[in-house]
Amino acid sequence: MKLTFEKDIKEKQVKDLAQKMLIAARTAPKACGIDNLEIALVENDGIKEISAKMIALVQSEKAPEFFKRDAQNILQAQCLVLIGTKISPLGLNCKLCGFESCKNKNSNHPCIFNTGDLGIAIGSAVSIACDNRIDSRVMYSVGKIAVEMKLLGKDIKIAYGIPLSASSKNPFFDRK
Repeated sequence: MKLTFEKDIKEKQVKDLAQKMLIAARTAPKACGIDNLEIALVENDGIKEISAKMIALVQSEKAPEFFKRDAQNILQAQCLVLIGTKISPLGLNCKLCGFESCKNKNSNHPCIFNTGDLGIAIGSAVSIACDNRIDSRVMYSVGKIAVEMKLLGKDIKIAYGIPLSASSKNPFFDRK
């Protein structure tokens, strides 16, 4: 009799689900139908590299102390999803960002629609993890490092990381 044990399939199953999360983020609704997102999957050595960069920034006092906690936390993930957005005003002149028009705003000031689309995409992605009972947590600290490392490209200015794990207890909560 051949048995397949959970421990033997766990990593592949989490990676397969992460790929579905990438698609869910991509197909999430976007303002004016304009897509300014970049979405990627990070595995093994990539997670270690991000973690090391987070720790180095804490040691150089360029990042808050909790980045170290998050850096240790992501090492427990089977993989990590990154979702980021460009800052690209849609030309709606809505004034929601605080500027009178899209032409008058600072080029580094986020467009409300870019960040809204990012939030919707993150919600869509994590709902896939939740529906499939995969542990996750949305982490701005991981996204900030991804932006600094230009992992999603030089035009991505705001990002979040979502570590994923299949374990007996979610390692991304009950943190100290």
